[in-house]
Amino acid sequence: MARLYSNENFPLPVVQRLRELGHDVLTVQESGKADQAMPDLEVLEFAARENRVVLTLNRLHFIRLHGERPNHPGIIVCTFDPDFGRQADRIHEALAANEPVAGKFIRVNRGG
Repeated sequence: MARLYSNENFPLPVVQRLRELGHDVLTVQESGKADQAMPDLEVLEFAARENRVVLTLNRLHFIRLHGERPNHPGIIVCTFDPDFGRQADRIHEALAANEPVAGKFIRVNRGG
C-alpha cells in the first residue's frame, strides 16, 4: 500500500477511506504544517523527504511542479467529488494501476 501525504484542502473522509483500504496517509494537519500557507513546492519537498506521494486537489500548481521537478515519490491530483468513498476507491485503483508510483503524475477525475 502507498504512503500518501494529503494537502491541506483534501477531504478528510477520502483520507479515512484510503486508510481503511490499507494506505498510510499523513495529513498536513497531522504533520503540524496546517494553516501555514505553505507554498506547493514546500509541500512537495516535505512529501519527498518523507517518501510520500502527494495527494491534492490543486491541479495547476502541481502539474507545473511535476514538470520542473520530476524526481519525486509521486503526485496524485484529483477533481473534487462529493462522493468521498468512490473518490477514495478511484485513488486506490489508480495507485494499483500505476505501480511503482515514484516520479509519476496521476490524475484522478470525478466519475460521471
